[in-house]
Amino acid sequence: MDTLDKEILNEIQWSFPLVAEPYRELAIRFNIPVDEMKRRILALKESGILRQLSAIFDTRRLGYKSSLVAMAIDSDKLDYVANQINRHPGVSHNYERNHEYNLWFTLATPPGSDLKTEVDKFSKLSGIRKVRLLPTIKLFKIGVKLDMVDDKKKQVAPTEEKKKIHETKFVPTEEDKEFIRQLQKDLPVIDRPFLPAAQSLGMTEIQVFEKLKHYEEIGVMRRYAAILRHRDAGFVANGMIVWRVPEDRIEQVGATLGSFPQISHCYQRPVYADWPYNVFSMVHCKSVSEAEDMAKEIQKHINVDDYRILFSSREFKKTRVEYFVEHEFNLEETITA
Repeated sequence: MDTLDKEILNEIQWSFPLVAEPYRELAIRFNIPVDEMKRRILALKESGILRQLSAIFDTRRLGYKSSLVAMAIDSDKLDYVANQINRHPGVSHNYERNHEYNLWFTLATPPGSDLKTEVDKFSKLSGIRKVRLLPTIKLFKIGVKLDMVDDKKKQVAPTEEKKKIHETKFVPTEEDKEFIRQLQKDLPVIDRPFLPAAQSLGMTEIQVFEKLKHYEEIGVMRRYAAILRHRDAGFVANGMIVWRVPEDRIEQVGATLGSFPQISHCYQRPVYADWPYNVFSMVHCKSVSEAEDMAKEIQKHINVDDYRILFSSREFKKTRVEYFVEHEFNLEETITA
């Protein structure tokens, strides 16, 4: 990657143009020929750094239930259990982390399903000692943006304003579901990349953009943007900073944490006797020491002394949940323990 590639990635992570010829629009923004823009984006996809260009939908607004799940697993069974869990279509992220709870994954289940029932399906796997469901109690922020240009790094301070959305009741119709199936697909690098989806839906491109913008206004779509592979982009220290926040300060601390540009996710989650941390925040850094320094700077702003950083030491799975395309999952132990 050269500097221009990094500038382009910074732009399209947050501001991808919803127009008939988006690559031409991007080329104009960066003052390069459209063919060069398409060539650069293709190369970034082929290198693995640019994982996907698509609509990013809000899981809960679509009627899905989701949870972070922590498991304490015998070390000699970790790979086996992780690989079996990866088979579930609702598992999108699955990591080994440096803690007694050494496997952490996210699970989303479609409307009408029961989250605990799905997690319980894993109980037949040998090697699992403890399971902790950690669903979101309150969402303070979700939105990954990796700053690719080193000299443009922001000060570690709570400077972002929360995006305003109009909360309205949303129950997806069959038309909505088909629209979501089409727009969650990776956008092709062609002159009019939205045209195939529009034609499949019997819509014009303008109608597609209007619906996407409406979804964004009501919070069904978080944004239309590029998603990067953190590690391939050089962000190898992905730290989950967990904070033990007094109950009466959770709202204030969560809101402050969510306004840090360096924090991509921030949630309140339940506590257990052996897990007292109730506010979770994610940072993506290029080294462990950078993440540790960042946590110290963040701590100064929120004045919470009891915290830990759990780094992902291995990535077992990282993908997008495909909405409204699931089949029932049944775990068959095809691998002998």
